[in-house]
Amino acid sequence: MELAAVLKEFSAAVESGDGRRLAALFTPDGVYHDTFYGEFKGPEAIREMLEGRFYRDADKFLWDFFEPVSDSKLAYAKWAFSYTSKMPQSAGKRVAFEGVSQFELSGGKIRHYGEVFNSGAAFVQLGLEPARMEKVLRRQVDALRGQARFTRHFAG
Repeated sequence: MELAAVLKEFSAAVESGDGRRLAALFTPDGVYHDTFYGEFKGPEAIREMLEGRFYRDADKFLWDFFEPVSDSKLAYAKWAFSYTSKMPQSAGKRVAFEGVSQFELSGGKIRHYGEVFNSGAAFVQLGLEPARMEKVLRRQVDALRGQARFTRHFAG
C-alpha cells in the first residue's frame, strides 16, 4: 500500500473508531506507541487502545496528515489532530494540536508507529491541574532518559 493510502486509511480508522480497521494496517507484531497511553503491540492491543481508551476519553476525532515523506522503510508525516474530551474535568472541550508521526514500514504494513508533539498544549486545553501535567510530563522525560540515543544528552 502506498503511503498516501496508508495515511488516509489510518485517519479514517481513527475517526470512525474502528480498531480492527486500524490494526489491519499493522504487521502481526506491529506496535502503536501513543504519547498519552503508551505502547500497544499486536492487533488486539491496538484495537483495544483505539476503542477502549481513545473513545473512552474522547470522541469526534479528526486527523489530517500532510507533507508525507518515505523511503519505503521509514515514513514521516506532519499532522493536525483534534477531538472532543469526555473526561470529567474537561467534558465537551475541543482539543487540537499538531505533531509528526514516524512509521517504520515492512511489506506495506506498519511495523512501528510513534509520534512527537507538544503534549503540554493538549493538557492546557484540557484544563488539567499542574500536578497531573507534571506527572505525565515527567513520565515522558523518563522515557527519553531510557533511550540510548539520549545517553550523552542527560550525562552531565
